Amino acid sequence: MASSVVNADRFNQGMTFEQYAAYAGSPENLAREAFGSYYPDGGAKGIARKDNSGVLRDRYARARLADYQVAAIQWLAAQPGGPANILVLSEDWSSDCRRDVPMMARLAEAGGLTLRIFNRDGQKILGKRRPDPAAYPDGNHDIMLEFLNAKDGAEWASVPVVVVYTKDFAELHRYIEYPAIYHKDRIRGHQQAARSGESADQARDRGMREFAAMQASPFFDVWASAAVDEILSALYEKRVVS
Repeated sequence: MASSVVNADRFNQGMTFEQYAAYAGSPENLAREAFGSYYPDGGAKGIARKDNSGVLRDRYARARLADYQVAAIQWLAAQPGGPANILVLSEDWSSDCRRDVPMMARLAEAGGLTLRIFNRDGQKILGKRRPDPAAYPDGNHDIMLEFLNAKDGAEWASVPVVVVYTKDFAELHRYIEYPAIYHKDRIRGHQQAARSGESADQARDRGMREFAAMQASPFFDVWASAAVDEILSALYEKRVVS
């Protein structure tokens, strides 16, 4: 197996959650491209970026781990070779990142783990499906290449990526995009499908309204908590079975 580009020095170049939330509203971040839509080959079209710093801070303020989740991460962290570091690849235009990254900050705090957050992209959004460090040298595509998401017969540069490491940066678990109980593609497909009598523009606008309402609903919190459960379960399984 090829050696990872993630080591202590690279990890420490990432942002804390507080730094990331502040960065999301900075001129530096707002000058970067955000996701607009997909090209037929799976690459992304860039659009102007919105300030999501308030959303990130609000979700962090509301995020709460259940008592059993706190107990589980504390138990795991206390084991020899247990989790000590969490790396996150994120883009704040992603609803999945806005949902999960604040919860990962809470998980790290509860377990006494160190969290560092990295942008996936640089100034330009990834305009093709596969990350390319040479074409986008100001991003973190070299990290992204280690954690591609195999889905629907292809590999995708999905975010968020959450990677849990030991103190010596041995990988323990990787979580990508959304938890298994969130059938996002099915739900979004239904939201985006035209209803009887709708024009394409009407279907698009209604679908966006439904998606925004879903993000503000309790179900986004259900899926944020499910992401934590998935990670804790996988870490426990690795501990007792491996």
